[in-house]
Amino acid sequence: MTDPELIQALDGIRSTMVSVSTGGARIDDVNPQFRQSYDLVAAELKRRGIPNNLPYSDLWDWHGRWSNGDMPNYRSRRAFVAEVFNPLVKRISTGFPVQFEPTGWERVDRTVSELRDRLAAATVEEQFQAVGLLCREALISVAQAVYVAGRHPSPDGVVPSSTDAKRQLEAYILIEFAGGTNEHARKFVRSALDLSVTLQHKRTATIRDAAMCVDATTAVINVIAVASGRRDP
Repeated sequence: MTDPELIQALDGIRSTMVSVSTGGARIDDVNPQFRQSYDLVAAELKRRGIPNNLPYSDLWDWHGRWSNGDMPNYRSRRAFVAEVFNPLVKRISTGFPVQFEPTGWERVDRTVSELRDRLAAATVEEQFQAVGLLCREALISVAQAVYVAGRHPSPDGVVPSSTDAKRQLEAYILIEFAGGTNEHARKFVRSALDLSVTLQHKRTATIRDAAMCVDATTAVINVIAVASGRRDP
């Protein structure tokens, strides 16, 4: 399923939930198609590794939710549906070309998941900048997971602090990616790392800046995870 197809399916589910809860379609008339669409979307989200936060796979369950008294009018029901769907649709439409498989480093994986969710919900400069800061935390966590001072001397002779992710990772790359055959891998990781660090400090951040920062950060983590053996069968 392509991104446009997935977004179209999500829009169909969203529209149906709004319709049945605001005096439109009858549940019995549209529930079979709704359930089928939900199953397709749920399978696609699972394939992509995106958390499925859609709360109702059956419209009668949705009916029970909106009719229990805390969503007494049409406006409150539309607002609830928007809060559920808008971040998910934005996450998909923003795009994440770099796929991410959990590394097994708990803090790293937790931070990557959080920064992607933050990007999906971000709408203003301050929130885009916050995504960059979270990218920095992800790089610090992966650097702390792999860097060993005695094994990875810094290229410039400066002993990196515990939060100097760039210097720690450059030292790690120099040793673990040694040799002419790894030249392109070294260049790739350094370029992605430089891009991520640059975007973290951009005060006029946009959604594209934040998305590139997330992708660059994820790319660095992916390569480091492979090099460290975290992705071995």
